[in-house]
Amino acid sequence: MLNKKSGIATLLLLATLTACGGNPAKESTGEFIDDTTITTKVKAAFVQSNEVKATNIQVETFKGNVQLSGFADNHTEIARAAQIAAKVAGVKSVRNDIRLKAAQ
Repeated sequence: MLNKKSGIATLLLLATLTACGGNPAKESTGEFIDDTTITTKVKAAFVQSNEVKATNIQVETFKGNVQLSGFADNHTEIARAAQIAAKVAGVKSVRNDIRLKAAQ
């Protein structure tokens, strides 16, 4: 009876661990937590910067790869946002999709 219970417990543990695993298209639980931390750190760095308007730039992270999007006032702000994001611990790459605001 004890062996049957421990066998069931082992199977449940393996199923749980397998469900938490990642693949190329899906993050594992640990990667999700790491990516959430990276996104938060990048956004915080933007808030601290005088050169980047944090409210105009969105940050998404997938497996350490950061994607920036939104709008900036000038090319310097676009470049600076990528530089700031690249310096955050855990960032593997930065894809900069920030666009220049249209002149009005």
